Amino acid sequence: MGQLHLDKKALKKAKVNIVGISYDPVEVLKRFADRGEIDYPMLYDEGSKVIDAFGIRNEAMDGKKFGKNDLTGVPHPGTYVLSDEGVILGKLFLERYQDRHTTEAIINLVNEVVK
Repeated sequence: MGQLHLDKKALKKAKVNIVGISYDPVEVLKRFADRGEIDYPMLYDEGSKVIDAFGIRNEAMDGKKFGKNDLTGVPHPGTYVLSDEGVILGKLFLERYQDRHTTEAIINLVNEVVK
């Protein structure tokens, strides 16, 4: 689950808060956080219900494994920009589950959609 570090200073300056949603169980997310691989809050999406509700499941990964890890339910990596009221203002998505957006790409999206 690499490439999850973002430039906190740049995000704070841009007034951007990050929260991740993952199909990984809480214990797995805690291990990533304890090892310093995740440096922002993560929410566990049990059964990929939120992932499916947003239509972002990477179906090409269903039934596949990465080592011992079942990739069924993994989403396409993406970023949503929400208003203070929870309205989606913009989004960025990638195809490969291994890829992540850079801090710069996220800030550019925020600047583009938040007026």
